[in-house]
Amino acid sequence: MQKLYIILLVLIVVSCNSESNKEDGKSMSEKPIKSTELDNEVASLLSKMTLEEKVGQMTQITLDVVTKGDNQYSSSQPYKLDSALVYKAIHTYKVGSILNTPGVPLSRQDWYKTIKTFQDEAAKTPRQIPIIYGIDAIHGVNYTIGATLFPQQIGLAATFNKDLVKEAAKISAYETRASSIPWNFSPVLGLGRNPLWPRLWETFGEDVYLGKTMGVAMIEGYQGTLGDPNTVASCMKHYLGYSVPLSGKDRTPAWIPERELRQYFLPAFKEAVDAGSVTLMINSGEINGVPVHASKFLLTDVLRGELGFDGIAVTDWADINYLHTRHKVAETIKDAIKMSVNAGIDMSMVPHDFEFSELLVELVKEGSVSEERINDAVSRILKVKMQLGLFENPVTDPKDYPDFGSDKFAEVSKKAAVESFTLLKNKNNILPLEKGAKILVTGPTANTMRSLNGGWSYNWQGSEADNYAKDKNTIAETFTNSGNATFIQGVSFEGENNINEAVKAAKQSDVILLCLGENSYTETPGNTNSILMPKDQIDLAKALSKTGKKIILVLLEGRPIIFNEIEPLVDAVFMGYLPGNYGADALTDLLFGIENPSGRLPINYPKHPHAFVNYNHKHSDNISVPNYYDSDYDQQYEFGDGLSYTSFEYADLSISSKEMNQDGSIEVSVNVTNTGSRKGKETVLLFISDLYASITPEVRALKGYDKITLDKGESKKVSFTITKDELSFVNENLETVAEPGDFEIRIRDLKKKIKLK
Repeated sequence: MQKLYIILLVLIVVSCNSESNKEDGKSMSEKPIKSTELDNEVASLLSKMTLEEKVGQMTQITLDVVTKGDNQYSSSQPYKLDSALVYKAIHTYKVGSILNTPGVPLSRQDWYKTIKTFQDEAAKTPRQIPIIYGIDAIHGVNYTIGATLFPQQIGLAATFNKDLVKEAAKISAYETRASSIPWNFSPVLGLGRNPLWPRLWETFGEDVYLGKTMGVAMIEGYQGTLGDPNTVASCMKHYLGYSVPLSGKDRTPAWIPERELRQYFLPAFKEAVDAGSVTLMINSGEINGVPVHASKFLLTDVLRGELGFDGIAVTDWADINYLHTRHKVAETIKDAIKMSVNAGIDMSMVPHDFEFSELLVELVKEGSVSEERINDAVSRILKVKMQLGLFENPVTDPKDYPDFGSDKFAEVSKKAAVESFTLLKNKNNILPLEKGAKILVTGPTANTMRSLNGGWSYNWQGSEADNYAKDKNTIAETFTNSGNATFIQGVSFEGENNINEAVKAAKQSDVILLCLGENSYTETPGNTNSILMPKDQIDLAKALSKTGKKIILVLLEGRPIIFNEIEPLVDAVFMGYLPGNYGADALTDLLFGIENPSGRLPINYPKHPHAFVNYNHKHSDNISVPNYYDSDYDQQYEFGDGLSYTSFEYADLSISSKEMNQDGSIEVSVNVTNTGSRKGKETVLLFISDLYASITPEVRALKGYDKITLDKGESKKVSFTITKDELSFVNENLETVAEPGDFEIRIRDLKKKIKLK
């Protein structure tokens, strides 16, 4: 029986260069896979497979390739599989994975029939290896009709509630398996540090600590105990540095020093690997001139060697081909395949043809890619399929999932939306509103499910949300249904303008609910040259302000839209992000005080164009010269901001010691009291500042958080443990170190100083 090998990786950190990215697969050092019962099963199966069968397992095609339609790029409607194309994919090319939708969401029953067809066909092959089907179920199984859709990741981050995020992920996994799909391309672990980027709302915000802890919670919710038919394989993405293109536009080049890659972008993936995430998707872009799909340094040396990841590394959409057509580092598609497979990819999201399979077989036969490299990749794919129990139960049946789309799941989604909404301004305590107040609801985001859900909702760009979520409430519907509100659009995303009519209605109202922001989008179609609020939305706000009525501004948007011109004109501001199908219901409860707001900003909200500074900036980002130059660090709102209808008092910040050894720890505690008149939730944020360091330190960085619930008058003691991990950074030699010296611990306005020996 053929021995299996995995790569013995060099742990010494070196800079990536073009020659190392083109190394022949045969030059890799190798060692036997750890001998476990599961690995032995994988080895036994692999030893019986032909080269063509192995390469087929590394091939992932999109659903359109095997459906009725004009070509492999689209499916006819109503959607129908083409049996001849299914046979070709599974029997001729021995494809191991399929992904995506036929352009429309499907019912659970249609998903079941589709995937059962694939699995039944796979069962007729010599090895009977099941297909692994993947989907972007990023805020619930968003391509299944009737599924529970949650707030998008940026909104979940705003809850600062890891338990709630885990619960939402657990429900998403259940409903994904109720749709017969075992693999979820989620979570996004990139940091949303550039507000121009059109996928910022798919992240957990700009902070390293928040992102990695939320990511672990989501992975634990998705995966549970793999093999349980209620769980799915998670897919951490997009490795590495995808979220900060220099231009802010999707899939454009990033320039990130390796020290910053390690300090800011690698930790979330390290935590995810340690949490057991079994698959990973690769960054479509390039870093410092090197496409990540061609980087053996990142995909093998760092991912496999340093992080110890032993799961499937799958490409993103057509990204191997893009090494030739877009990045221009491979002269032919065949060169691109050789480059990426030898760099360390395991599965190619091809997705539209079988060229990858054909050319990879040629490359192995020519000796340009070693069969050991193929065995390495295929063993990981087979292992995940076995971990998911697909060999025993290749397709889950919707009838076994009675809680799909249930009221109890809807309540969790609404709870997540409630905790995500972030109250950023409440002048003279205008909120909560009195019952019976006459309300004008207006603005382009007021009467559409698209602005509540964002992209990846029923279809890629979310453009069909109003059709498939007709049974859910828009903001306008929640208020007009109560009989105390009037809805006038004011302005629309389609360019319609009835501002005068809105002003007339405002004069007859007690308060104006002004709903501004963005229509749905994602990825490259969401690229923008400006995040200034559109002129027609500004004009609507200005016209309404002249009525003298109180204005409550609700922002529904996937990235911060600069509105400093009208901010002084409004009396309250709610940041809603993309709160999902129950966002309007959550907002109604918040505005009338049925619920108490508790969301916190997971990003800095910029005040000016071209002045994007993260909260954990350097001291030199905040230079001002009296009488000549004001500081650039001038935010509309800052990371961690968020108001409540009650008040909280912090007192008695204490530390167990003023000094700590490298192997020691310090306990930090603070007393929090609800001094207001109603029950509320409060997120306690712990920040640490390294006062002096060999690399210029950040002004502050989040190192702990805890969300608590307090009745009026109630107090709780909140505690954190500080070790050298919370005091560490990556130095000039690319070493993670905690340097001796003074550090400041801050919780709200309370501070203590400690010394690391």
